[in-house]
Amino acid sequence: MASYAVFLLAAGKSSRFKGKEKKTFADLNGRAVWLHSLERFSIREEFAQILIAISPDDREVFDRRYRANVAFLPNAKVIEGGEERYDTVEKCLLACKPDVDYILIHDAARPCLEDEMVERLMEAVEETGAASLGVPLADTLKRVDNDRVVTETLPREGLWLTQTPQAFKRQTLLDAYAHRDKVTVPVTDDAMLVEALGTPVTMVEGGATNIKITTGRDLGLATSIIKSRPKPKDKGGFHPFADEGMWK
Repeated sequence: MASYAVFLLAAGKSSRFKGKEKKTFADLNGRAVWLHSLERFSIREEFAQILIAISPDDREVFDRRYRANVAFLPNAKVIEGGEERYDTVEKCLLACKPDVDYILIHDAARPCLEDEMVERLMEAVEETGAASLGVPLADTLKRVDNDRVVTETLPREGLWLTQTPQAFKRQTLLDAYAHRDKVTVPVTDDAMLVEALGTPVTMVEGGATNIKITTGRDLGLATSIIKSRPKPKDKGGFHPFADEGMWK
């Protein structure tokens, strides 16, 4: 069985969220957003390492609130991220175990990820070496000028909206970050760096429910998604992120 590490990125600034606290710490149906995201990986035996990347500014509040949760996961480690996303991923790479075969990178602000999506992604990366969740673009795409006047309607055939997780062979991701300085365009996700090496990245069907929380309205939508799902019935094993409904 292939071994995996997951980098759970929770070091962002949440500048557009406008809540009382950062979006990854916000309450989502009784648990913090990032705990929902983490659970998709903590319950799978393939993940030999879980790296949780947080902002250095959040260290005190994170330890006070969640140290007990993390303590129940012997394969989990909390690290402090960098100024930008790619700085955080580089720090995760330095902390990653050398014997893992594949690395998944997931935004902690995507708490509605489903097990089936993770399984499809893992199957794809083991077959191709680089894969990303996403959904085909369904809406019509317009280009506008500074006055928001339409200048062009773009064909949507072959266009996808990228989601996370993204998954890569460990060495492929290491090589991509070793050559990051040679990429001259703004890098918005890790797949871009891998593509710049000439490595094909396979798109894997994600889902419309795999939303990223950016605003307070997104948090409300995520709450509706989580509440619409059946509560887990398995009472066989305790883990620190269990929904209250599991114990009723």
